[in-house]
Amino acid sequence: MKKALPLLALSMLLASACVRHSQPIRLQGETQGTYYNIAYYSPTEQDMLPIVQSVLDQFDTTVNLWVENSLIRKVNRHEDNHINPIFYNLVVKSQEIEEYTQGAFNCKIGALVNLYGFGFKNRDEITDQQVDSLLNLISQGSCHADDTTLTVTLSPGIELDFNAIAQGFTVDQMAQEFHSHGIEDYLIDVGGEVIAHGRKADGSAWTVGIERPSPDKYSDREIETAIRLEDRAVVTSGNYRKYYEHDGIRYSHTIDPATGRPVNHSLLSVSVVSSNAWYADAMATAFMVMGLDKSLQFIHDHPDDPDIQAVFFIYDDHGTYKTHATPEFQKLIK
Repeated sequence: MKKALPLLALSMLLASACVRHSQPIRLQGETQGTYYNIAYYSPTEQDMLPIVQSVLDQFDTTVNLWVENSLIRKVNRHEDNHINPIFYNLVVKSQEIEEYTQGAFNCKIGALVNLYGFGFKNRDEITDQQVDSLLNLISQGSCHADDTTLTVTLSPGIELDFNAIAQGFTVDQMAQEFHSHGIEDYLIDVGGEVIAHGRKADGSAWTVGIERPSPDKYSDREIETAIRLEDRAVVTSGNYRKYYEHDGIRYSHTIDPATGRPVNHSLLSVSVVSSNAWYADAMATAFMVMGLDKSLQFIHDHPDDPDIQAVFFIYDDHGTYKTHATPEFQKLIK
């Protein structure tokens, strides 16, 4: 699934001696338009590469918008309405987050994403009339998935886009496979969607570096901070790598489902820590739509949600770079 370049850099500092294994098994490769980077300890030195590849292949054929005959492309073209359990779960979880965030997250904006050239189609000249027409279809349209028949029904004009949740869901599915094969100590990174379980060889927690937002997509990557991650996932969403410029104005790839336009606020990126990568993925996107003030208000209004740990990177009204971390996130900083 084609996304922005990874927003996280990993730090896997492994001890040379330990009570379990001295060195991890590492798997690296390319997938979904990005990379995967995995380290794990296996008592039996089990090769998980075939299983990892199987999970990635299944998601490619199901929700990769850059695969011509993927299931999501067929559904969006109304060629087929029969779906698999992965597709069904992504619809359900997307709708849960849409309701929870009062529409800041919306998987039905695929046509708008393509209109702005952030999907698999090239961008043409965009008019307000085009945007408003699609926005009306999206706001009035619906998506219904049936778990008994495994079918999905879309209103005319609706195109689904799971890019803001599918990669996180992929990571969660991969983690489940590791557990089912008796592997409890691992770090899985697919394009910057990271989940860690257990600990490293020396007994310390896995360490994940979070990238500092750069001035533009061509800038070198720089680590802003590092956090300890144990039995948790972290996902970053940002606007500083994926955008286009027109008449001197930079347009973000994050589309506000309420306006149909790219967001325009001071929030550069946000990293969310959660027990599930799909949730962190979706909430990071929702916060990028909300902006800093609305995101902080949302967190304040949901004190019982243990899965909202976040750090925000912004430019304030004076152009000063600042960070704002929730109290629980601050405890994770190494």
